[in-house]
Amino acid sequence: MADNYVGLIVLEINGTDYEVSSVEPSLKTGRTVVKTMNRTGRATGTAKGIEEHELKISVPIPKTGEPDWRALLDAKLTIYPQDGGSKRQTWTGCSLMEMGSKYQLEGEATRDLTIAALNYYTE
Repeated sequence: MADNYVGLIVLEINGTDYEVSSVEPSLKTGRTVVKTMNRTGRATGTAKGIEEHELKISVPIPKTGEPDWRALLDAKLTIYPQDGGSKRQTWTGCSLMEMGSKYQLEGEATRDLTIAALNYYTE
């Protein structure tokens, strides 16, 4: 019996689907180690921090009709498997932090977007 895994995904920004080459979501928990003076000479615990959500997205550059990525502010991003079978992942309060371009010898030219999000949940 073969295992089934999530394959291709669809990226939706404010209800509009976008063609993407890659999406790399990441989470920083913000937790920190609490160092105290004790007999063991080790840290004894952690303190809760503020979560940070970041998405690195690569999109192919179209010849015409490229979206104004600079205007991406307080957006809702959702990714979900194209073939179903898994929960949607949604980030809200998304804003563009960085934008770069990549031109290669072989392959398409891409925009590399770094997006910060305020909230994350699954549907």
